[in-house]
Amino acid sequence: MSLSDDSRYLRGGPVAQRIIASVREDAAIATAEGFPAKLISITVGDTAAVDVYVRNQRAKAALAGIGFEERRFPADITAGELEAAIHGLNADPRVTGIIIQRPVPVHIPIKTLQAAVHPLKDVEGMHPASIGNIVYNQLDLAPCTAAASVELLKETGLDLKGLEVVIVGHSEIVGKPIAFLLMSEGATVTVCHHMTRSVAAHARRADALFVAVGKPRLIKADMVKPGAAVIDIGINAEIGPDGESRIVGDVDAESVKDVASWITPVPGGVGPITVAILLRNTMVALSRQRARYQATYGAPDKLAAE
Repeated sequence: MSLSDDSRYLRGGPVAQRIIASVREDAAIATAEGFPAKLISITVGDTAAVDVYVRNQRAKAALAGIGFEERRFPADITAGELEAAIHGLNADPRVTGIIIQRPVPVHIPIKTLQAAVHPLKDVEGMHPASIGNIVYNQLDLAPCTAAASVELLKETGLDLKGLEVVIVGHSEIVGKPIAFLLMSEGATVTVCHHMTRSVAAHARRADALFVAVGKPRLIKADMVKPGAAVIDIGINAEIGPDGESRIVGDVDAESVKDVASWITPVPGGVGPITVAILLRNTMVALSRQRARYQATYGAPDKLAAE
């Protein structure tokens, strides 16, 4: 049975297509009303791996009817110069959202750049204010990977109220936001990290298990509750027996798929939805900017830059 035919696999492609179709409708309406959405992608240095992500984002933005422009900066740019460029984009009413492509050179603190993006243009959901808003159940600009992971869990049809969820990994942009997103849905959430005494003991009682630690095949079949939903967010390069490099997740999918009722493939699970969430966040950002413009100027919100 192929992956596409196996109902145990939660494939991200169909979900992403639905989200992008909805975004396309909203973007067309906004454009007709004189407020076209536009994303600016910031790349620092010459990073070939980043180019793949940028091409994908550009292609999906085109499908959704959202403008996309890449700004490249040299690797020796200072953090101050880059912040100044971001502040300029913050002030430009033609720019809806700003994407900081990672990695950036080691002399530039990524968190400083994320904080420099105005919260109204933070389509990645990385600004401290965006992360903090999740605590108060303001969930519509959540970090893209975290929101994509929750979207896949919802595809199972499981009732999230009271659902026993375990998250392995507690990063600021994936694990922790997933926890708050699911608590807002009424789930009971446990977060495991490097100081957790027995990850396996926690994982085995999860109705839904999220894994995002960057360790290939960490989760084995004996760590998964029969019938659970397993959301694998890890992306790891591994050299196979044939000497070829391949991408694998943090879950040993071959063994776990025989225990779980649902499991995400890697690649092809969370990844495709992440870009779709970025585009959905763009329309949320545009809506907020229009509301701010109207509240400030008290006039129909035709694009101020016209």
